[in-house]
Amino acid sequence: MAEDIKKEILEEEEDIITLEFDDDTAVDCEILGTFDYNDKEYIALAPNDGTDDIYIYGYKQIADDEFEIIEIEDEAEFDAVAAEFDAIMADGEEE
Repeated sequence: MAEDIKKEILEEEEDIITLEFDDDTAVDCEILGTFDYNDKEYIALAPNDGTDDIYIYGYKQIADDEFEIIEIEDEAEFDAVAAEFDAIMADGEEE
């Protein structure tokens, strides 16, 4: 994953951001939502690239219309957060 991730809100009502990676590639992503796990906030993104991939990052609200996306570098933390996201999605499908 990229070390320097930039974000750009394209259209507020669509909840789309663009991730720019170190190799100068850019991917538009739909914001699926934010969620808490172990007293930290995370964000789930779905890239608009024709895949079923989901990107999960740390999330920090800075201001009303500004936030920071933080790469999860610890593999154990990422695995736990991904499992929590899967559980949240499974609960949503059951309703």
